[in-house]
Amino acid sequence: MVKKLKIVFISSEVSPFSKTGGLADVSRSLPKSLKRLGQDVLVITPLYGMVIDKAAHNLELVYENVDLYINSKDIVPVNYWRGYLMPGLPVYFIENKKYFSRRKSLYGSTHENARWMVFDVAALKLISLLKYKAHIVHCHDRQTGLVPYYLKTKFQYSKTLENAKSIFTIHNLVFQMGMNWWEVPLKKKDYGRSRLPHLEDKSLEYINFAKRAILSADAISTVSEQYREEIMTPNFGQDLHRILKNREDRLFGIVNGIDYKSYNPYNDPGLFKNYDYRTVRRKKLNKEYLQKKLKLTVDREMPIIGLTSRVTFQKGFELVCQILEPLLELGLEIVIMGDGDKQYIQALKKYHNKYKNKIVWLPFNDNQKLETMIYAAADIFLLPSHHEPCGINQLIAMRYGCIPVVRRVGGLTDTVTNFDNFTGEGTGFSFNDFDAFSLFGAIIRALEHYKNRKAWRDLMVRVMQESNSWKIPAQKYIALYQKAMRINNNKKNKK
Repeated sequence: MVKKLKIVFISSEVSPFSKTGGLADVSRSLPKSLKRLGQDVLVITPLYGMVIDKAAHNLELVYENVDLYINSKDIVPVNYWRGYLMPGLPVYFIENKKYFSRRKSLYGSTHENARWMVFDVAALKLISLLKYKAHIVHCHDRQTGLVPYYLKTKFQYSKTLENAKSIFTIHNLVFQMGMNWWEVPLKKKDYGRSRLPHLEDKSLEYINFAKRAILSADAISTVSEQYREEIMTPNFGQDLHRILKNREDRLFGIVNGIDYKSYNPYNDPGLFKNYDYRTVRRKKLNKEYLQKKLKLTVDREMPIIGLTSRVTFQKGFELVCQILEPLLELGLEIVIMGDGDKQYIQALKKYHNKYKNKIVWLPFNDNQKLETMIYAAADIFLLPSHHEPCGINQLIAMRYGCIPVVRRVGGLTDTVTNFDNFTGEGTGFSFNDFDAFSLFGAIIRALEHYKNRKAWRDLMVRVMQESNSWKIPAQKYIALYQKAMRINNNKKNKK
């Protein structure tokens, strides 16, 4: 078995170049961890012309005006640029003004599938141009879903890619294509085997990229062990549970990690006062600083609840908005940072107008310094998700000694253990049912425990010492890559 693998990472967003959520963090941190473990890695992502500053990131042009033959009719020219995530770890950017440079947002056009079809062909073409004989092509979420399909069809005779095995990672199964899959009429549903339409054909937007990836990939992974089990059921499978169940032997769950160098309260430049688990008492200085900055009531002993996530139904804001009023009557403060659904944001603004010195909502502006300042100042982190493939916010919060209150679902089940008053074990407070009463009860349990200062400090110290770095997940991915290579080689030998 090959010890040093050649791995291609393909993702629609990679921090610090582009980001809308956790996918960008994974696409930055996992390749870096794989590189540190001795693997040969390169990353491919789009060049969003109105988002990514070429000069600021020192990007260099490596291939210009390369014609992509998408099919018998469509030819699309692209440029390829190169930057670096770290020394020896290149990131290649695919440039096409029509598909990636007309808007400031990364997603949301009326021709999403056409954009990602171009991207997927361009990524495979680049691998051929580089003559990079990859062992593994690791694709992330539906934007890259045609890559495993193309490896079995359009690029099956490529000498560069002939031995490449595809891994498709599901970060969130809700997002399967360029529109909401549940709104697609039955007659227009993609069953995953038909020929792909041309770029200008409106039927292309009904192609289910995630389904095609699941049917074609040599191995499928998702971002927690619990979510792996959930997506094979009707409740969480988003209408793909049957084909996932059929490929159960190729489906694996690996919990995400976080970059411990990027998220470290000991040397985080965004904090008012740095600390670690030995000096966790200094958290109160950060609390006082944030209270002054956001014009909250300044009181070191007053508990602060922090929320840093998308403001959506999935993240549990339907429940949060139902309990805000009684929560704010309990003598605490709430700081929320995130963008999302207008109805929830309007509700948060309404409560801010009524309780100006108790609750603040801040839009997300990719300001990591402010985000980690919230973790450093807050006592409790809230993530009561309806469904949650993994979630990394709770992992970051724990790194900063901020105790999570979460719903027991998906990756939250794998990463937060419910606190037991009798044994003193556990890393947070969790609840089962998706209802406001259960959430409120979990918060009350946390607040009651907060009153015992020594017990709370012990809990903070314990969660800060949890190991949630990318090192172990990266090792598991290497094992998965090697397993995918063995599975397919065994099949070839049998033939």
